[in-house]
Amino acid sequence: MSAPAGADLLVRNIGRLLPMTGPPVESAALAIQNGLVSWYGPAADLPERHGDVSELDAEGACVVPGFVDAHTHLPWAGSRRRDLEERLAGVPYEAILARGGGIHSTVAATRAASFDELVALTTARARLMLANGTTTAEVKTGYGLTRDDELRLLDVVAAVAAGTALRVEPTYLGAHAVPPDRDRADYVAEVVATLPAAQARGARWCDAFCDRGAFTVGEARTVLAAARDAGLGTRLHADQLARIGATGLAAELGCASADHLDHLDAEGAQALAAAGVVAVLLPACTLTIGEPTWDAARHLRAAGATIALGTDCNPGTSWCESMPYVVQLACLAYGLPVAEAFRAATLGSAQALRRNDVGHLGVGARGDLAVLEAEHEADLVAHLGARPVRATVVGGVVTT
Repeated sequence: MSAPAGADLLVRNIGRLLPMTGPPVESAALAIQNGLVSWYGPAADLPERHGDVSELDAEGACVVPGFVDAHTHLPWAGSRRRDLEERLAGVPYEAILARGGGIHSTVAATRAASFDELVALTTARARLMLANGTTTAEVKTGYGLTRDDELRLLDVVAAVAAGTALRVEPTYLGAHAVPPDRDRADYVAEVVATLPAAQARGARWCDAFCDRGAFTVGEARTVLAAARDAGLGTRLHADQLARIGATGLAAELGCASADHLDHLDAEGAQALAAAGVVAVLLPACTLTIGEPTWDAARHLRAAGATIALGTDCNPGTSWCESMPYVVQLACLAYGLPVAEAFRAATLGSAQALRRNDVGHLGVGARGDLAVLEAEHEADLVAHLGARPVRATVVGGVVTT
């Protein structure tokens, strides 16, 4: 079989195709030209074709858009195994932070690592994400917590983006934690003052951790309002550990996303929906830190909010590069229907990043897709612990 005229890649023998722009297509084919989807539909309707072209045989498997990971903290060094052991012994997360663990231990290790070490570590994580079908990811700084160290992490992110096929959305997260040796007001002022340099080093987004033990609503408002004025998009860690008003702030500022939301209530979900803020759920983190409820998805669905998913890949509370695993948790823990979970992991996450060129396989979209190790998307959710993805394609190029 050849491809439609001019196509760079033909994916044939697709048992089931989820384009996200329309209903699933059975016994399908898909063509990519110049890195973009040029045609998809039933294989029987494949247009006239000629010439040599690369082909990928899906062997009857289900094909989905490349997963879009809406929340990661990829650049870090060091280990948080002691944190894990303490958490399993019942030590609260805030107590771990107080003894110098948590974010603070990762900051120390990351500052001590060389640039090349950080690039190598982060590249390995990016490649594992690609192997698990992720083709676009938001990537935060946040483990430097000085002007120079945060800017260095943005350079690491840029190097990883240049050296892998992963599409990267860089986020400046200077407001991740207040360093223990810094005055709070002085540090918030430094975060704000660093915004122009962060933007010049490639940051598209600015995030803040607004929660109990992190930054107050007032401090987060100061950072994000300045970021918005500088032309950066805004995101917010909200309602992870406690309900302190972060969700209302995300709605007030019109953030692109509010993330975590473990302590979200119905009123907060309605505020996000009304403001058009995408709700990014991070079930691997919720599982790891042992949150007692999984109610966020129920509140968000009732409010009609857009739901996205992310791995929250980080060293301490969600060491996970697998969006298929996140989809499984979204279904089995949050109770999302399979179709909604896949939509949240693709189109929903693309909306959280304000991108309309990824997260779906409509004509003109980026030619990014994952061939599942399953005939049907529900099989991926059911088959725990198995290899989830057979092949990943980015821009019409098979990467894994």
